[in-house]
Amino acid sequence: MNLSLEGRTALVCGSSQGIGLAIAEELALMGAECILLARNEARLTEAVRRLDSTLQQVHRTYAIDFNDAAATDALIASIVAGRPVHILVNNSGGPAAGPVVDATEEQFIQAFQQHLLTNHRLTKAVIGRMKEEGYGRIINIISTSVKIPLKNLGVSNTIRGAVASWAKTMANELGAFGITVNNVLPGATRTQRLEAIVGNTAQKKGLDREEVEAEMIAEIPARRFGEAAEVAAMAAFLCTPAAAYVNGTSIPVDGGRTGSI
Repeated sequence: MNLSLEGRTALVCGSSQGIGLAIAEELALMGAECILLARNEARLTEAVRRLDSTLQQVHRTYAIDFNDAAATDALIASIVAGRPVHILVNNSGGPAAGPVVDATEEQFIQAFQQHLLTNHRLTKAVIGRMKEEGYGRIINIISTSVKIPLKNLGVSNTIRGAVASWAKTMANELGAFGITVNNVLPGATRTQRLEAIVGNTAQKKGLDREEVEAEMIAEIPARRFGEAAEVAAMAAFLCTPAAAYVNGTSIPVDGGRTGSI
């Protein structure tokens, strides 16, 4: 099985911490040269130090706020002009929790721009060089809510579903060029976002954090939360030559929690 990413360049969004950083770490171990993108420059500096460079890879970081469309376009254009990007990992923090009936139009618009439009902008910027190389892997880190909506995540459920449909359509259009587009759907994974969700739920229900975690874990057949590295392992596999015939999929990494086949 060919799992080597030597000679490949990966652009990993939201990679200063959590799942994004775990993916970058895994891709570097497999030989890829990684370009880390996130808003916090200090965290990026710390993150890049954790990446393996056994094959003499030169990893890079760029601090960028994807809400600034013009700055994002300029940065990606400069990166692609210098080298082909073979792997794009679209990953950004999810919208705030809350019932969909309470969501404002502004919340939907902001989430749509942050997730779907940013993904689209980045993908359009890199696919030209991917076509030239005959190799491309686009991975979108979304949520199991594209299978079954999650409670109290109204805006997130809506936008994640839109991203999944966009990705499937993009997979259909790019498959003939050796480019695959797949979605990884993390379940409850130990990240800062999970910690925030647990804390908010505990506060609203008047419970201890341990009680909230126990309730959540009881719904997971694996009887534990996932680790960022476990999500990263799936994403990294989808980036390899071995996964060339896996295209247009949405794969849960959730310990079996999602109640659909």
